[in-house]
Amino acid sequence: MRIGIGRPPGRQDAADFVLSPFSKAEREQLPSLLSDAADAAEDLVREGLLAAQQRWHSPRA
Repeated sequence: MRIGIGRPPGRQDAADFVLSPFSKAEREQLPSLLSDAADAAEDLVREGLLAAQQRWHSPRA
């Protein structure tokens, strides 16, 4: 299971981007992101890969 990080802006080195500190906006989103990641991991264990993928990779309203 992976949590996406997006792409580095411009020509920034990917390693520098991945290892840089979170921005204020990213820090504010972190609790929700971690909660969703935990829920997705539980779905993966309980329901299997296909069901978890369908739930977490489909568009949400």
